Amino acid sequence: MQKIKVALIGIGNCAGALVQGIHFYRDQNNRAIVGLMHWELGGYTPADIEIVAAVDIDKRKVGTDVSKAIFAEPNCTTVFCPDLPPMGVNVRMGRILDGVAAHMQTYEDKFTFRPAPAPEPDKAQIVQLLIDSGAEIMLNYLPVGSEDATRFYAECALDAGVALVNNIPVFIASDPAWAQRFAEKNIPIIGDDIKSQLGATIIHRTLTDLFNKRGVRLERTYQLNTGGNTDFLNMLDQTRLASKKQSKTEAVQAVTAHRLQDENIHVGPSDYVAWQKDNKVCFIRMEGKLFGNVPMNLEMRLSVEDSPNSAGVAIDLIRCARLALDRGQGGPLIAPSAYFCKHPPRQFTDDEAFAMTEAFIRGK
Repeated sequence: MQKIKVALIGIGNCAGALVQGIHFYRDQNNRAIVGLMHWELGGYTPADIEIVAAVDIDKRKVGTDVSKAIFAEPNCTTVFCPDLPPMGVNVRMGRILDGVAAHMQTYEDKFTFRPAPAPEPDKAQIVQLLIDSGAEIMLNYLPVGSEDATRFYAECALDAGVALVNNIPVFIASDPAWAQRFAEKNIPIIGDDIKSQLGATIIHRTLTDLFNKRGVRLERTYQLNTGGNTDFLNMLDQTRLASKKQSKTEAVQAVTAHRLQDENIHVGPSDYVAWQKDNKVCFIRMEGKLFGNVPMNLEMRLSVEDSPNSAGVAIDLIRCARLALDRGQGGPLIAPSAYFCKHPPRQFTDDEAFAMTEAFIRGK
């Protein structure tokens, strides 16, 4: 099989976990190790993914080989594949725009974003980077709230003819105007806002769907999350959270039997706890009524390493985007978006989205 050539926008914890995972699963002895939904997908394995371009704005990463940059501060995710060989791909300076929250430039030393002194590129320079590198798929890993920056890179993808996987809650694939632009150019796009492999939202959705199927009326629910990585620190700025809260809330509302009133549902980030680092702790509470209108409630606590929890999903997203390129299919990929993302162009139950995605992989 030909290599799947990928450009990474943002070299944070999630990108770091993905790069480690690509190399970890290249070892055929790790094939039997759990962690992937598909070892082989449409004829492609993780070994077929190649990082050919990378963009960031932090001076500890810009100009550094990707194999080293993913371990640079403020990244703090688990290191499970430490001995990465040089990749021959240096991180290039990107556009800052709204990619850095104001408080992220003045916080305690370790977690301060330190923009590189290099000049910021214009759109033509990023487009040329994508073309020169041979990138076929762009992965957006910018911080939550990077509305302008995400649109800038989406424009670059359109101009370069590169498929886009939008892993963050800025609405591109699910925005009809943007979706139409990708469809008109016959460029695949998957999004928006990646679901983790076994994360807070997928579990919350599954439990909500279970209530529905078992005849339990859900009356109110919350999902509270804490973490200590730069994602949670970034989200202390409430002005950057509108799309994130909408994405997570709608993912749960989409599978309720009866849509909950706003005051009866809270789904979103809660606080930054520095010592948790990349560990995310989620608390879910659900209150409802059983047979005979008898009340019940459920409480659950989930603790996961946040960034590796999404990396296996990203590996499948990349391969689905490549299948679309192979087939000449452009515009929003409805099935993979619904199964792998929180805010897709169309919501389905996870059972429906799973079946649709398996059919997509088989070319049906």
